[in-house]
Order: sequence, then C-alpha cells, then structure tokens
Amino acid sequence: MPVAVLTLDQRGSRTGPDLVPDLLERLAGLPALAGFQRTAGDEVQGVLDSPEALADAVGMLVRSGGWNVGIGIGAIDDVPTEARAGRGPAYLHARTAVTGAKTSPWRLRVVGEIPEARALESTAWLWAAVLHRRTERGWEVADLSATGLSYAEIGERLAISQSAVSQRAQAAGIVEERRARELLTWLARTALGAEPA
Repeated sequence: MPVAVLTLDQRGSRTGPDLVPDLLERLAGLPALAGFQRTAGDEVQGVLDSPEALADAVGMLVRSGGWNVGIGIGAIDDVPTEARAGRGPAYLHARTAVTGAKTSPWRLRVVGEIPEARALESTAWLWAAVLHRRTERGWEVADLSATGLSYAEIGERLAISQSAVSQRAQAAGIVEERRARELLTWLARTALGAEPA
C-alpha cells in the first residue's frame, strides 16, 4: 500500500529562529503512520497514509510558508517505529521532492511513480496561490468560517455586516480553497489506495 512521506526543510534556518518545535506541535494532532519528528538540524519527517491528514498537512504547511515541502508517494519497506528510521521508494521520492522544492513554485514538490503525483502537486500549487493572496482580514473570516459559523454569526463576532463578511470571504477565496482541499483529498485517496469516502 502506498504512503506519503513528507520531508520538510526549514527555509532560512541559519539566520532565523528554530521553527521545528512549533511545527511539530501543530503536526502532532494529525493521524500518522509514523509521527512527525526532527530528523537532523532543521529537517522534519513524517509518514501519512490518510488522504485527509495529507490535505491537512499541506494546508498547514502552505499557510505557514516557512518550509521547503517534499512529498514522496510510494511504498516503504516496513512501517517504521520512527519516521526517520524508514526506508523504501517513498523516502527516496521525498528526498528528491524536498530538494526540488527549493526552486519550485510555492516551495513544494510531489514525487512518485504514479500518475496522480503531478496532479497532486498542481493542485497544491493552485491552493497555495489562493492562500498567499489572502489578507489578514481574509484569514480572520476564513478561520471563523472553518469552525462552522455562518456568515451572519461571523458578522456578529467581527461587528461587521453579513454583506461585508461575504465580500471578505470572496476576496479570500474561501470557496476556491475548499474546492482545492476536496480535489487534493480525492487525488490523495487514489494515490494512496484508500477506500472511497
């Protein structure tokens, strides 16, 4: 069964603060085959077999923007007790991907011997383009909307009209983001050989 190995390399780590502890804390809630951990220096690695967890990880990493993200799709030799102890094609693909991410759009690459790898990568890039044009006000509305609040409830919370919430949501690309997440999850489900939802 294919898995997704994520190899994450902090950008600008020689001149900036160590972002690894904060990232590990945020990724800790994701269901993982082998949980995320620091492998060496400013690098983090984890193994996912859930399409939804992969979509959550991609969304989180794209939003933070401080990482070169390499995603390798493929087989592993055995389920490792620690992410950094694993071996197999997915690990090799993740290494190739994180190296390529340093010069790729949105600093993200997906590599694997499957047709869905390129589609996963393209979807992640388009999703990143939506997220990176979002303003602070847009994030405010997007984050409240993600909790399940209606636009009317968000308007009450922010002391603005429902129409203003709708305008911010449209500018923030909330609908486009949802569609990108849905598409990435669907592609990941196929790539990872998961059962249909």
